[in-house]
Amino acid sequence: MPAIDVDGVTKRFGGGVTALQDLNLTVKEGEIYGFLGPNGAGKSTTINILLDFIRPTEGSATVLGMDAQADSKAVRRRVGVLPDAYHVYERLTGRQHVQFAIDSKETGERPEDLLNRVGISEAADRKAGGYSKGMAQRLVLAMALVGDPDLLILDEPSTGLDPNGAREMRRIIQQENDRGTTVFFSSHILEQVEAICDRVGILHNGELVAEDSMENLRANIGSGSTLTVTVDEPTEPAVEAVRDVPGVSEVSVDGTSIVVVISDASKTRILEAIEENGCEVRDFATEKASLEELFATYTEGGRDGLRNGTTPTATQDTTETEARR
Repeated sequence: MPAIDVDGVTKRFGGGVTALQDLNLTVKEGEIYGFLGPNGAGKSTTINILLDFIRPTEGSATVLGMDAQADSKAVRRRVGVLPDAYHVYERLTGRQHVQFAIDSKETGERPEDLLNRVGISEAADRKAGGYSKGMAQRLVLAMALVGDPDLLILDEPSTGLDPNGAREMRRIIQQENDRGTTVFFSSHILEQVEAICDRVGILHNGELVAEDSMENLRANIGSGSTLTVTVDEPTEPAVEAVRDVPGVSEVSVDGTSIVVVISDASKTRILEAIEENGCEVRDFATEKASLEELFATYTEGGRDGLRNGTTPTATQDTTETEARR
């Protein structure tokens, strides 16, 4: 049973705004799934539909095997949420915040245990108004962990955090996943996604334009990696021999270097081809396609753009609410 299953979801708002267009998305039980996309791609709209804060215009969504709309109360009992637009009560302590969540879910847990899981137990009795951005974020996450949820939905969990805070957030996410919790989090911070996710879905203009592991996404766009081989003097026979190696997509010469763009080509075969054709290999280095290049490839033209260079009609994310149907 998938943890999340979105089937053909379209969401339209007034004024001709289409936030999601025929979205199909599956998150496997037990994985960390990164929902990646630029601001305005439709990420928050998707999360709001999963939590029944808004209703889809078309299509359906299930969470932990339950209908996200018909069984929304049951869904919320088994899901922990760290919203993007969270806030804490400045006059209440961290302990009081978590105790409120415990009382609401009637779980009988101890606040200090939950605060310890997110690394702020020493601040349990301090007023939240004195917390740093990272501590406040972890406090809200502690509240989300009440009841040991089967699924965590985190909306931009690292936004506004310094590098240490972002690293700590990744540690907590991995720790909860190791406990058996499925994690679904949206982000526009590429490094956060690559560092922790099993799979990634890239949303652009309300459509899922790609979905796979980061390594497979790189391979699928043909960018793979770049092998730069420094030689004594590049020769035309060596360059032509490299072009003939299976998996090589592009070859160029830069001074005394032969620069090779590869997908699944053997680096050893490339080096052998160079040496067998009169060049002495003095050094070589491999560089993967950057996250920025990967992201740009999938979002500049959307799904159709990847095929034929066209750009889909632009849409925008929105938090506008809709009357229940």
